[in-house]
Amino acid sequence: MRSPAPAEDVDRWLRAGGWFPGREDAAEADRLVQWRVDNSALQGFPLVPWDAAVHFVRSYASLDFPVPKSRDRVFRADPSFGYEGDAEDISELADNLGRRLFPVGYEAGENGIVLMDDSGRFFYLHHTGPYFLGENESQALSSLMTGDQDDAEDYFV
Repeated sequence: MRSPAPAEDVDRWLRAGGWFPGREDAAEADRLVQWRVDNSALQGFPLVPWDAAVHFVRSYASLDFPVPKSRDRVFRADPSFGYEGDAEDISELADNLGRRLFPVGYEAGENGIVLMDDSGRFFYLHHTGPYFLGENESQALSSLMTGDQDDAEDYFV
């Protein structure tokens, strides 16, 4: 994985999308998280969020962050995006990583699901396979902004 984008560039990207430090859209985020919880249970593979995953969604919910080098790709912190059978795919990836995962967003254009694990790392589930976005929120946002990802198999247990 390349070095993360400078923090100032990521901050500028987030602010251009309407984010600011301390921002929270709790009502919308909680609605989206609950939809995902209910939907995954209906699929037979319950996904259960934890505080850090919910906090991430609350910070960025309802905002669009277009990828600078590819305007048709837009990051959205919306865990309700998915496809039929995605909860099983997420559960399988979680098993491979040895960690719980919860969807915290997606990338429109590529239709990849952004996932957070219970240690704070971020992954990207794409139709071409799973990818690693970063060890923490800052690295993951940089990766989403630049499109830089690593193969998630390097993180399997």
